[in-house]
Amino acid sequence: MKKILILVNDVTTVLQFRCELVRALVAEGHEVTVSVPKSDRIPEIEALGAKVVETEVARHGKNPMQDLKLLKNYKKLLRALKPDIALSFTIKPNVYGGMACGSLKIPYVANVTGLGVVGDGGIMQKLMLWLYKNGLKKAKCVFFQNQANEKFFREKKVVSGKTELLPGSGVNVEKFSFVDYPEERTTNIVFVGRIIKDKGVFELAEAAKRLQNNSDLKFTVVGDVEYGAENPFTELPNVECVGFHKDVKPYLKDAHAIVLPSYHEGMANVLLEAAASGRPILASDIPGCTETFDEGVTGFGFKAKDVDSLTGAIEKFVALPYEEKREMGKAGRNKIENEFNRKIVVDKYLHQVNSLE
Repeated sequence: MKKILILVNDVTTVLQFRCELVRALVAEGHEVTVSVPKSDRIPEIEALGAKVVETEVARHGKNPMQDLKLLKNYKKLLRALKPDIALSFTIKPNVYGGMACGSLKIPYVANVTGLGVVGDGGIMQKLMLWLYKNGLKKAKCVFFQNQANEKFFREKKVVSGKTELLPGSGVNVEKFSFVDYPEERTTNIVFVGRIIKDKGVFELAEAAKRLQNNSDLKFTVVGDVEYGAENPFTELPNVECVGFHKDVKPYLKDAHAIVLPSYHEGMANVLLEAAASGRPILASDIPGCTETFDEGVTGFGFKAKDVDSLTGAIEKFVALPYEEKREMGKAGRNKIENEFNRKIVVDKYLHQVNSLE
């Protein structure tokens, strides 16, 4: 039995993407503790068989004093628990959890789920790369969710030790099972995600505006506005905004295709879940999206930040015969089963834990 500490910045990280990992670790007899900010969903983590320690993480804060406090709290937690290994996810747990583990000589495995602000360039990029370099330099292994991110970190000399590629967070192919394709009627293009600029929502709104005279097409937006951003869809008659929903499966069931005009992704989980459900993909031609579909077979790509390209991809999909759309969905399901089953991810983590000296 090993003591395992999981560091995350939000309860959703565990409940949506790591449930199978926690269950597998517990099933092997390991003692699992999850460090997570306060949430009314903590009992759901405990139901998986893990203990929970509440640790405040300012997910989007840039206050250095808050971050130093997080580093101090992680060190305090590590000294108290004395874990055999720590597993961290997302930027701040990776950086400050990694620094804390490194200073206390505790093995740790980090998971870089995407570049985020690291890929934006300028002073912020230099600062984040410096932080990441210090957070990851003593890691037992650093997992990446796409090759482009891994290459970027190596070229910037952020990582020099062992790295490994994961198929994103993988998909629970039983939870997201194949669903019969919707009937032949008005084509419903669904967007699932936060309504923020980096998800390409302004380009999607402009594309919807251009296509609003097409009576054979409608859009459904599933997600909330975040960080004080504006909602660009509110005045569009062919777009229905339904807000955030914990369970998106009913909306995937009713979708003829999923769209994601994102600027950057680690690996787009919503695309994986949609494809697992048998839905074609329309997505930006960027790392973290292109891996999730085969061009012309399971979906269509388009240039990020390019309304013309996005509109063209939507029009091309809408013009397809109904049977071709449905076959795209079936091919997408097969791709997910073969390449993105979450069991692949869980097995790689079990190997890291079980290979401890």
